[in-house]
Amino acid sequence: MEVKDAGARTPSTLRYRVEGMDCPSCAGKIETAVGRLGGAEDIRVNYHAQVLTFRLDEAATPRTAVEEQIRRLGYGVAPVEAPGVVAGEPATDVADEGRGRSRQPWWKGAKARLAATIGVLTVAGFAVTLAVPSLDHLAYLPAALLGLAFFGRKAIAAARAGSPFSIEMLMSIATVGAILIGATSEAATVVVLFTIGELLEGVAANRARSGIEALGALVPRTALLIENGTAREVPAASLKVGDLVLVRPGDRVSADGEVAEGESEVDESPVTGESVPVAKAEGASVFAGSINVSGALQVRVTKPASDNTIARIIRLVEEAQDAKAPTARFIERFSAIYTPIAVAVAALVAVAPPLLLGADWGTWIYRGLALLLVACPCALVLSTPAAIASGLAVGTRRGLLVKGGGALEAIGRIRTVAFDKTGTLTEGRPRVTDVLALSGSERTMLGLAAAVENGSSHPLGRAILERAEADDIPLRPAKDARAIPGMAVEAVVTGKRVTVGSPSYATKQAPLPGDADRVIADWEQQGKTVVVVSVDGAATGLIAVRDQPRADAAAGIRALDALGVETVMLTGDNIRTGQAIAGALGLKVQAGLLPEDKLREIGALKAKAPVAMVGDGINDAPALAAASVGIAMGGGTDVALETADAALLNSRVVDVAALIGLSRATLANIHQNVAIALGLKAVFLVTTVVGVTGLWPAVLADTGATVLVTLNALRLLGYRFQGGVARG
Repeated sequence: MEVKDAGARTPSTLRYRVEGMDCPSCAGKIETAVGRLGGAEDIRVNYHAQVLTFRLDEAATPRTAVEEQIRRLGYGVAPVEAPGVVAGEPATDVADEGRGRSRQPWWKGAKARLAATIGVLTVAGFAVTLAVPSLDHLAYLPAALLGLAFFGRKAIAAARAGSPFSIEMLMSIATVGAILIGATSEAATVVVLFTIGELLEGVAANRARSGIEALGALVPRTALLIENGTAREVPAASLKVGDLVLVRPGDRVSADGEVAEGESEVDESPVTGESVPVAKAEGASVFAGSINVSGALQVRVTKPASDNTIARIIRLVEEAQDAKAPTARFIERFSAIYTPIAVAVAALVAVAPPLLLGADWGTWIYRGLALLLVACPCALVLSTPAAIASGLAVGTRRGLLVKGGGALEAIGRIRTVAFDKTGTLTEGRPRVTDVLALSGSERTMLGLAAAVENGSSHPLGRAILERAEADDIPLRPAKDARAIPGMAVEAVVTGKRVTVGSPSYATKQAPLPGDADRVIADWEQQGKTVVVVSVDGAATGLIAVRDQPRADAAAGIRALDALGVETVMLTGDNIRTGQAIAGALGLKVQAGLLPEDKLREIGALKAKAPVAMVGDGINDAPALAAASVGIAMGGGTDVALETADAALLNSRVVDVAALIGLSRATLANIHQNVAIALGLKAVFLVTTVVGVTGLWPAVLADTGATVLVTLNALRLLGYRFQGGVARG
């Protein structure tokens, strides 16, 4: 028997904020460096959020060694708590010493100072050469050496940490080579352009992440806590579940909660993107960060600050950014092979012509050095995650949460969307429209049905309970309750077995009396759902319930049609009810489906083309999981945020088309970025080898492409959604 070492320690989960990560290459260097340390595992680097998360056996490697390794790579590092939002806490950067400080303007940062210094030295070198042409070689040397000292140190640290083919290494080799062959002016230009490119990458990356960071600022720092009938100001982060807070007109809601007293309209656009204020009364849910428009509200806190809607959204977006898209993973694998080969080709270009053909050494070494800079894959590696980050950010502003780049890519390839009916295409709040007793009184029959449905979360059950309450029918006690999935619920009431189920289920138990079949057919033809109430197997009454389509359902289906996406409704209701709803909305229907039938239909659709399933995230969980993409409707509830691949916070059908439009726009942006990155490299590869372009144009081939790719990705932040389609 193996005895576990009593001194064995469970690895700690550590989370660090890393300053200076502006592209996937930076994240790759950090991941490689930490991965080479003993005891480090499960390493995840999110360069968008500038967060490093990993597990560490501190008996093998102390955390201080990890921090020092990261600092040697040239990044600031400081530990942070688990993901969450502290109300009103301003965004901070990480100081080189590892302490938080207020975010500085980009032009006050270290890279900006370095770029300015090298730029001044280069301009001074140019002035010296104009005055004393014989000092041409020495005049530019200070600028070149300063850049080389800064980036060369980072290159050596990266090589020691396991990343020998970094952009800093390629640039440093090119700079050293240029100095050795006397091209100091071009060496200085190389480091100037490279530094400016690095600076612009950082500015663009900060802009891309600022939209997500701004969410944290939506939650106010303070709240008015009501105790003993009076309100006093307390930190919002200190609120606990069950606390009662006052939200005055014009105030931001300080925590997720339910309205305990008062009526008002609440502007939820900062959280969900919904521009129209929503009426709130007692029992209604409110989100932290939303704005109270009119009357005063007393709100009962239901979520702590670390788990409110905004905190969960930020966590989901961070996790989504952390999950690499398939295209990004492919490009990273490609780059890992491509870069060493490109370096070998550059070396071959530098030495082969002089050795084999007797060509001039200086000329071909110069071209080989330029080719090194052309070979850098930075722009290519950045092409996908930059677009994905922008797509996720603009979707979040709209109330469209997507869990990862893979899901965002997959949504754009969807060719069929399958909808659940109740709560998805319809409001999910059906009302009892007709009651017919087949024996005894309607009131008695309705009371028996309500007793069976007592405590039910199913929309039909709630409708029956609401009707019983409206008719002042007392609820009788029920016992031995059980559900028959997709068919019926039953319980023992006053010693009798009472069943509330579908007409098909009731027919299997016993024939329906009189003209019940005709009444059921008439009601179903009107788009109503009919349930049969049976006592000890004999049908005693019929109840008809109708759920109205959402106001935007027809527009949402039309928007999907305009995108060339087929639509189908999958429902457990009977075919007449399904056809009545589907016909009004303009989509196909498959009705009378049990949960396993929905799975089979999804499988059949998926075999033909990628399919999305849209449901409420609870009853449709199996179908959501089986589809190519699962999309949950939820109005910001836990279910919408935790289930499926994407969530529509506003529960609007039209947002399904908006999501597909956004995904397609993101995919188009990715393709544009890849074309820019590869196109510029192809052009400069040819012009460099034939001697048309030199070192500093080669820097533009990489740095310029990186900036263009980033700026192109940022265009997505300005996309608008019109008719469900993203437009620039």
